[in-house]
Amino acid sequence: MKNNLEEFIKSKSLELFEKVKGYREYMHQNPELSFQEEKTMEFVANSLTKLNISFTKGIGGTGVVGYIKGKHHSDQIECIGLRADLDALPIQEENEVSYKSQVAGVMHACGHDVHTSILLGVAEIINEIKDEIPFPVKLIFQPGEEKNPGGATYMIRDGVLENPVVKELYALHVFPDMPVGKVGFREGIYMASSDEVYVTINGKGGHGATPNKAIDPILIGATIVTSIQQIVSRRCDPIIPSVLTFGHFEGLGETNVIPSKVLLKGTFRTLNEEWREEALTLIKNQIELIAQSMGGTADVSISRGYPYLENNPKITYQLSLKAKNFLGEENVEDLPIRMTSEDFAFYSQEKPVCFFRLGVRNEEKGIVHGVHNGRFDIDSNALVIGMQVMSLSII
Repeated sequence: MKNNLEEFIKSKSLELFEKVKGYREYMHQNPELSFQEEKTMEFVANSLTKLNISFTKGIGGTGVVGYIKGKHHSDQIECIGLRADLDALPIQEENEVSYKSQVAGVMHACGHDVHTSILLGVAEIINEIKDEIPFPVKLIFQPGEEKNPGGATYMIRDGVLENPVVKELYALHVFPDMPVGKVGFREGIYMASSDEVYVTINGKGGHGATPNKAIDPILIGATIVTSIQQIVSRRCDPIIPSVLTFGHFEGLGETNVIPSKVLLKGTFRTLNEEWREEALTLIKNQIELIAQSMGGTADVSISRGYPYLENNPKITYQLSLKAKNFLGEENVEDLPIRMTSEDFAFYSQEKPVCFFRLGVRNEEKGIVHGVHNGRFDIDSNALVIGMQVMSLSII
């Protein structure tokens, strides 16, 4: 039976290629920002309607949850969750392709159109074999992955893991560093938590020639940026990966004008929740104390982001083994820890999960750009591989 299902998955995914490619190109042309995915929600809902799959709209705001149950599945049986994300990014597309974004300044530059298209294809595959799979399947089309506090929090709040209970969840993500045809897995801790740090430094403006009469917020800001790196280098256990980065430093003075205010924006990431809590407190306290010691003040706001993501070793190993048997061992790679973050991590705090990577790179076609880049694209053949490996998770 298993071999028969695998053969069906292989043939059906190939058959669905053009259809799923069409899904992706439509969504790529019509991107919507986080928590604004109204048209995308309707597109997913209409696609599920055509497949005769029951669903509920408006979960988590603009999310859609479909449900596929076989004839021998009771209403009380636990189900498997498969998740895709819907939102795009505020990035201007630079590609000149037939499916280029039609929305100025908005682009699917992180591949969420790819994830959603693949899950719609997987839904069609599963729906045809629903009487032969061991568990029902919940299709989770989630909004707002790109923006705090993360759409996963709203989906969980709205009961996506209940009625019926989700026993385990799977998701994939495009990986431009990996050639098309390959997938990657990592058991255990995989991705970092992510919090945002916003700082307003208040000083006293003045003439650049008389700094003694001013309180220079630029100097205060520079001292803060360099000094609080000691939180990572001296307060963190060296075996815990941590990153503290400031990517925005705004002080609108002139060559001879000391401004009265400076704005800083940064990110803190780690792979340990206890250290995360301690570090965020240290960051806030030390910024305030440094500013005070230099005659100014600092208002610090921390936007809590996503926790670290931990793949369940058992189900991750099982799916990686299935992928090796299906694609060949040479096409399944072990992934290193990453300091990037994903709001799928919220599910990993609740249930066993497997979050794996899908290779989309093709150097011969010039498809080499990373995510969050205006020239990001994929080799469309990755859609088939994504459908196949995601479908393997439910048999």
